[in-house]
Amino acid sequence: MPTILLPASAAAFAPRSQPNVVLNTKVDPWLTATLKRINRIKRPLNSVPQHFRCLTETLSSPSAIWTLCSITLPKAPGSELRKDSNPLIEAISNYQFIHIEAYVVHVDMVSQNEVAFKLTPETIDSLVEYHKDVHSVDTFASTWDWSEKEVQLKKLQADFVQAANKYVYRTNALALEGLEEDGAGELLCGRSEEVKSAILGLFLPLLPPPPRIVDVVRPAPLLPSSTGVENWWQQTLPPSHSNSVDSWKIVPSSPSTTSSGDSNPGMWASMGLNEHQLPSPTPSYSQPYTTAAYSAPQYYSAPMTTAAIPSLPLPSMLMQQCSTSAGLGGFTWDRYPDYSLPYATTM
Repeated sequence: MPTILLPASAAAFAPRSQPNVVLNTKVDPWLTATLKRINRIKRPLNSVPQHFRCLTETLSSPSAIWTLCSITLPKAPGSELRKDSNPLIEAISNYQFIHIEAYVVHVDMVSQNEVAFKLTPETIDSLVEYHKDVHSVDTFASTWDWSEKEVQLKKLQADFVQAANKYVYRTNALALEGLEEDGAGELLCGRSEEVKSAILGLFLPLLPPPPRIVDVVRPAPLLPSSTGVENWWQQTLPPSHSNSVDSWKIVPSSPSTTSSGDSNPGMWASMGLNEHQLPSPTPSYSQPYTTAAYSAPQYYSAPMTTAAIPSLPLPSMLMQQCSTSAGLGGFTWDRYPDYSLPYATTM
């Protein structure tokens, strides 16, 4: 869309001045008919300059005020409105008409073929007063309280003053067909509804601030191999062994010297040799059965000192000794096989 330049008189808070009129090289017939209709004194309209002069003088008249629309607004806040059983009396008592009036600031029949209207200072003052006394009170009461509510309300009122002064209604140049004597006029062809919707759209509600987004700080998850704080000071104890440990799995620091009793004590009952003893079978080394848990001293203490195992005579040496001391204790050679048989078989 091309940029449309408006005169300085269309700016906010700018005073009224002569409108800016731009006509084409050929004037449309409807504009000629409109100017002839509103002029009390007949003026020649045979050229473009004559149309330009007539239209500019008509729109520059102090009485050239257009009524764009009329809006019905309440006179007081909702809590102060009068209640009546008769709807007509209630409407007359509680509502008022505000006429939206404006004057022409720009006419362009060359590029945009449009006309621009700016609100009069009286209309702006009426709208600002209604916004402050009625609209602000209602919107303030209809919203919940927060710390900066009053500051936000004052900002809302200031923004409305700016918007009302900046508002410029622009429409097709055919709207000049509603022109009347002394330059006044009304909008035709439903254009009043456009102005009404635009004016009511300037009354914005008081919106509360958006909720603040709070960042939730979550702790970093622990790795599977790490331990929690609750396990830092727990002492790890070795598990108790409920069953006895096999003797071949644990090598003791010193072999056990336990001995087993003779399986045949009657064999040596008749012997009178007290100074000589036959060796017992080689004992099997086994760890004594215990259910107590292994403690640290069991693994780290110094090995215990034990007495050396005395050397035992071999069976062949025993046979020589028996031959020299035959006859002692009733030993005879006819019983030699009874005693030498176990050793002969084991060898």
